[in-house]
Amino acid sequence: MNRREVSKIIGLGAAVSLLAKAQQSTQTNHPMPATPENIVMLIYPGMTALDLIGPQQVFGYLMGAKVHLVWKNKDIVVSDTGIGIRPTITFAECPETVDILFAPGGGTGTISAMQDRDVLDFFRQRGKTAKYVTSVCTGSLILATAGLLRGYKATSHWSARNELALFGAEPVAKRVVEDRNRITAGGITSGIDFAIRIAAKLRGEEYAQAMELTLEYDPQPPFHSGNPETAPKPVVAMMTAMYAPLITSIRDIAARTAKERG
Repeated sequence: MNRREVSKIIGLGAAVSLLAKAQQSTQTNHPMPATPENIVMLIYPGMTALDLIGPQQVFGYLMGAKVHLVWKNKDIVVSDTGIGIRPTITFAECPETVDILFAPGGGTGTISAMQDRDVLDFFRQRGKTAKYVTSVCTGSLILATAGLLRGYKATSHWSARNELALFGAEPVAKRVVEDRNRITAGGITSGIDFAIRIAAKLRGEEYAQAMELTLEYDPQPPFHSGNPETAPKPVVAMMTAMYAPLITSIRDIAARTAKERG
C-alpha cells in the first residue's frame, strides 16, 4: 500500500466521521457534495511548480472533488526549474461550472501569462461565476491583470505584493488573504496553508485537520528568513535587487492595462 492509498483511507475516515456528526449536530459540517466539485488549476510555461503542486497535493486528497490542470493544449508544460507537467484539459474543454479557479505564480513565465490574451480571457470568463477565485504567489498578478482583484484585498510574493495596487487591488501583508470569494496566498510555500484553508471551507475543520496530519505539515524553517521582516537586511537587499527587473515588467504591464481600460 503506497502513501497516496494510506492518505485516502485517512481522508475517508475523516469524511465518515464528519458525516456522522452532521446527523447529530445543528451546525453545518460540510458533508461531501452531491456532485463532484470542479477545481481548475492553470498551468503554464515557466510557472513555479511548487505553487501548483503544494495545493494540488491537498486538493488531490479532497474526496468528492475533481482536479483539472488546464492549459491551451495537452502538451507537457515545463516549469521554471525544468519539471514537466501534463495538462488534463484544455481551455476549450474546461467545465463551465468552476468551484475553485486557481493561478500559480512564477517569474518571467508569469510575466508572459499576464500578457497572454487566451489566459486572461479564460480567467475573465470563468472568474465571473467561479465559487472561489484563487492564487498562490505571483499568480495573483494574473488575476489582477484580468481585472479580477479590482476592489479586493489580496496578497502575493513579498517582492511583488505592493504592485497589486497598480491593478486596483489592496495589498495585504499576510500569508493568506481572503476577501469575499477571492482567496490569495503569498510566496510559493504558502500554497499549502492556502489549500488546507480551502479544504476546511469545503469539508469542515476536522477533515482539514486530518489532511494536515496526513501531510505532516509542521514547518520548522532552519533560518527563519522566509519573510523580509525577519530575514537579515543584506539578504533582503540582495533579493530585492534580483527581483527588480521583474517588478519593472509588472509595472509596464500595469501601465498598458490601465491605458487599455481608459
